[in-house]
Amino acid sequence: MDEIKNILIIRLSSLGDILLTTPIIRSLKEQNSEIEIDFILREQYADLLRYNKNIESLLIYKEDSASKESLFKDLRKNKYDLVVDLQNNFRSAEIRKEIKANQVIFNKRTVDKFLLVHFKINRFNGQQEIPKRYSETLPGLRLDNNGLELFFPSETKTNLSDNVKHIGIAPGSRHFTKMWPKEYFIDLSKMVLDDGNSIAIFGGKSDFELCSELAEKIPGSINLCNDDKILQTAADMKKCNAVICNDSGLMHAATAIGIPVLAIFGSTVKEFGFAPYRSRNIVLENNSLTCRPCSHIGREDCPKKHFKCMLELTPKLAYLKLKEILN
Repeated sequence: MDEIKNILIIRLSSLGDILLTTPIIRSLKEQNSEIEIDFILREQYADLLRYNKNIESLLIYKEDSASKESLFKDLRKNKYDLVVDLQNNFRSAEIRKEIKANQVIFNKRTVDKFLLVHFKINRFNGQQEIPKRYSETLPGLRLDNNGLELFFPSETKTNLSDNVKHIGIAPGSRHFTKMWPKEYFIDLSKMVLDDGNSIAIFGGKSDFELCSELAEKIPGSINLCNDDKILQTAADMKKCNAVICNDSGLMHAATAIGIPVLAIFGSTVKEFGFAPYRSRNIVLENNSLTCRPCSHIGREDCPKKHFKCMLELTPKLAYLKLKEILN
């Protein structure tokens, strides 16, 4: 990697996937401080890397023709030594087509995911994390031993006080089968409150209704769900002693700012590589089921109609695991 001076990384979305690139970005700079790294992503995720000191330029991808042509014009001007496509879809291919440079593409291991979901044939060799798999796209890159990174301005005002023990809950996810039941979050929160803690509720734009309902049913809870303002969420999460969450983008946000995480996995499994990365964490999952995983991204309903992957992970069990993390 020493002879490479200018790199373009493409990862357009989403929250967790982009945060999982930060060990690659950091390790590239550690191996060669002269490298300049540009990064293309969608506008709604720009804050994830806006304050990352290892990024030279953030380039914004938009769908409309005028914006794309403007972006492509800028890319053609730049003299990249290497393009690293960590998205590997038709949009990233469209971007790569505009750039004359050496290019490497992330292997999404689509066949292996299909075999694990549909035939329970595991060819992932254990639980290889996504940052490690990203790094294999770049021969010669050595990852350091640190975790994810998410930077926010030090002057960001938080909504949580310093003299209270806060436990965060992030109940949302994009797919139903990745969501621990809201009743379980309520029951667990009441156990946490009985121990003298405060409950902070985190979520994004799609979680407003769910977070509002939990806030009504969890006495004294602080509803910090917002309009996808990830830097504000990160600043508030930083005040928590731990965060309880599903397999979601906010799980990775919590690990990126160094907060202990209790992550609850339902239809997905750690073998896909998206478990909390090099952080203090416990993954709570139901390993007694032969139907897991039923998807690598989550589903809108349980194909077996029993949803045991989540329903058998009781609030009491989660409470005991939370105590392990806090102790």
